Amino acid sequence: MHDPVLHGVQLWVALPEHSRQAQPTFEHYTQLPTAGLPGFRTTVFMGELAGTRSPASTFSPILGAELTAADGHASCTLPLRPDYEHVLFVVTGRADIEDALLEPGELLYLPTGREQARLAAPAGSSLLLLGGEPLGEQLLMWWNFVARTPEEIEAATTAWRAGSYGEVGGYQGEPLAAPPLDVARLRRPRPRP
Repeated sequence: MHDPVLHGVQLWVALPEHSRQAQPTFEHYTQLPTAGLPGFRTTVFMGELAGTRSPASTFSPILGAELTAADGHASCTLPLRPDYEHVLFVVTGRADIEDALLEPGELLYLPTGREQARLAAPAGSSLLLLGGEPLGEQLLMWWNFVARTPEEIEAATTAWRAGSYGEVGGYQGEPLAAPPLDVARLRRPRPRP
């Protein structure tokens, strides 16, 4: 018997300049490695954590792991790469991360320079740990498109509306209509990272 509720997270990762035009591919793993963190069942789905590496392909140094608190009240010192920025996102339950109390849907950003973080959570709480090297360049996101320039966003939108953007695998039905594009807003200067 399977749980009738679908659980999932959609993550968007900006590819570095040298890989951003790579051909789309799909990888499926029925088994993923687990890291040994005291009190937590930890599945590493991207990158490496606590000496455990995922088989998933990546285009830049990156980390993705699901941490679920085991029985009782779990606590550990979470190892972090100091050259990565990290976020911890609470999916279910709650967590105390470095004295910040987080509920479902909340996340805590941890900038570069940290080698560890204190984590505590009651049994059954689930968190996502995401991290990677700072990209070091500005990105724009509008609707379903991520690009580096307003012109790239405009070109993708034009192609989408003309039906020449490409197929969306696994989707059945008419393409969704793109909302109105506010080009002036995309062109506003933004602070550099």
